[in-house]
Amino acid sequence: MSQWIVLFKKEWLEMIRNYKMLWMPLVFILLGIMQPVSSYYLPEILDKAGNLPEGAVFEIPLPTPSEVIVSTLGQYSQIGILVLALAFMGIVVAERNSGVSEIILVKPVSFFNYITAKWVSIAIITIGSFLLGMFASWYYTELLIGEVVFIDFLKGSLVYGLWLLFLVTVILLLSTVLKNSGLVAFLTILVAIALSGITSLFSKWMLWSPARLSTHASQLILTGSPDNSFILVFIITALLIIGFISLAIYFFSKKIRTA
Repeated sequence: MSQWIVLFKKEWLEMIRNYKMLWMPLVFILLGIMQPVSSYYLPEILDKAGNLPEGAVFEIPLPTPSEVIVSTLGQYSQIGILVLALAFMGIVVAERNSGVSEIILVKPVSFFNYITAKWVSIAIITIGSFLLGMFASWYYTELLIGEVVFIDFLKGSLVYGLWLLFLVTVILLLSTVLKNSGLVAFLTILVAIALSGITSLFSKWMLWSPARLSTHASQLILTGSPDNSFILVFIITALLIIGFISLAIYFFSKKIRTA
């Protein structure tokens, strides 16, 4: 256990040194604030920039508070996933290419400890940054638009957080398999887009898909309850995360031993 803690502290210190502990929460908070602020001031922005004829009236109905929060999740489904892919694309491959991992593993370091320490560190900063962004969105939505049922907001945010955990696990797995950080980022975004697209097109047969977590999160925020398939999606996603971490350990150990 002490070995794992040392490796975890190393990951944490590295994220502090490269400022991920600062810029990632700031990016997610900015994304969270943008939606309620833009929704509230959109009529004024269009009025100022729309060059409408004098006396013309252009009315846009204000979305409900819950709809604003759901729109915030849409921001994270696009820009947020891109941020995660760019932030963590080199989580393993960069150390392997630079020789740092070989230096660390000269000592009797467990492959399990090495990979899981990385996963826990990126999981903490991902969920922490995301929740800070969501709380910022909730605060400004309450301030500008109206009240949101907090417990529904919190449940929806945690469910969507599981989708992000699934994606950062995909990043970790790809980073142990591939030799190019840019390719890791590209394939992660491709997986997210493809899985979401296939799930939407074949929704009847994809009730188990992790991509449905975003739909369940939206349903929780809007209605207070997820769709009927939520338990299935939750179990499958949790099993896939465990499976991908196990594969990451296997592929990493194989590459190190054959290097």
